[in-house]
Amino acid sequence: MSRPGRGRETRVCVAQIGAAHGLRGGVHLRSFTEEPTAFAQYGPLETEDGSRRLEIDTVKPSRDGFTVRFVGVTRREQAEALRNVNLYVDRDQLPPAEDGEFYYADLIGLSALTPDGEVIGEVTALHNFGAGDIVELTLSDGSQSVMLAFDEATVPEVDVAGGKIVVVMPEEIVVQEQPASSRPNAAKPPASRDLQPRKSD
Repeated sequence: MSRPGRGRETRVCVAQIGAAHGLRGGVHLRSFTEEPTAFAQYGPLETEDGSRRLEIDTVKPSRDGFTVRFVGVTRREQAEALRNVNLYVDRDQLPPAEDGEFYYADLIGLSALTPDGEVIGEVTALHNFGAGDIVELTLSDGSQSVMLAFDEATVPEVDVAGGKIVVVMPEEIVVQEQPASSRPNAAKPPASRDLQPRKSD
């Protein structure tokens, strides 16, 4: 995935495909947009690896999200092959964030600083494993990554225009220096999947 400037994502994940539904190519789908139905308004959706664009044929609300059929996906085995595929749109297709808000995708590449202004590292991903949002930081020396709760206690300030977030490192997180020989050559940050804006102070 290409990134302009400070490493900002050029695409935003708006949905994830779940299990197959029925025998004619339907799938369950989880939306990540603030307005749940908005994922269907952006035209064809691109897979994470960019190899395929899926055009929505029909959308129906379901108990846990939506059931969707894509153009050209007409058999259950085709739908099963799409399970867990993340779907993206170009960042410039989204409406601009309102004042005091931001998209999570805009955080990728921002510097992470302590409240005293010391650089800790860089934001490499936002996650949600079901128990709340998590921000992943790659530390400045490249020695390791840490995952922290993305809440106002741990991340009291987000300044997208200034290219930074302020992080209060929890006491239980101990940053240890690793020998140069044991450091990874390169980090492979996962993609951010949360589109919902969070208000900044």
